[in-house]
Amino acid sequence: MSWMTRTLGSSIGAKAVMAVTGLALIGFVIAHMLGNLLVFAGQSAFNDYAATLKSLGGLLWVARIGLLGAVALHIGSALRLNRLNSSARPVAYRMITPSVSSYATRTMKYSGYILFAFIVYHLLHFTLGVTDPEAYALSETVGGVERHNAYGMVIAGFKNPVVSISYIIAMVLLSMHLSHGVSSLFQSLGINHPKYNGMIEKVGPSVGAFVALGFISIPAAVLAGLVS
Repeated sequence: MSWMTRTLGSSIGAKAVMAVTGLALIGFVIAHMLGNLLVFAGQSAFNDYAATLKSLGGLLWVARIGLLGAVALHIGSALRLNRLNSSARPVAYRMITPSVSSYATRTMKYSGYILFAFIVYHLLHFTLGVTDPEAYALSETVGGVERHNAYGMVIAGFKNPVVSISYIIAMVLLSMHLSHGVSSLFQSLGINHPKYNGMIEKVGPSVGAFVALGFISIPAAVLAGLVS
């Protein structure tokens, strides 16, 4: 067994992989949320954004595959860490556990499973158009060129109360997951100092709330008729 295999297979290695992949996924989630918020700028702005992403072609799929790989590594490391913790009781280094996130900490595993199921559904819905092919097929003509009407697809999707409520619940779970995960990844990466720990403890809940409110604002606005 190589040194790298032993390291990555250890408790510390699993935590490090979770932290690095988690950091990459957090960056994607925030960028994705900011892009989605363009729905409030109107159909033209949102569809321009969607067209820009689509124009990346193969690069977009490379990014998607990379993100799915990060998700797989993140989940795999979590499962590995859970098995290690179940089979032994090593003396672990002190973890930063924000008091406001105690419930989130206890439910990290379950929220992770539900979020994975949501990711699969989300891809089938908005990326592949499997669950709602009629909305996915919507198009518009701009300057004599036909393009995908992503704005119409999103509005059509969130007009369904079941879809919107499911999405909102998933975002609440994401907020809880981030509340603990973001703060603890600093510890996993060795960023730990009494001078900054108080601030680090607040980063997770702040990021979680910011992301959840941003994502939830879209289905909420559609259901309220503020965006149509």
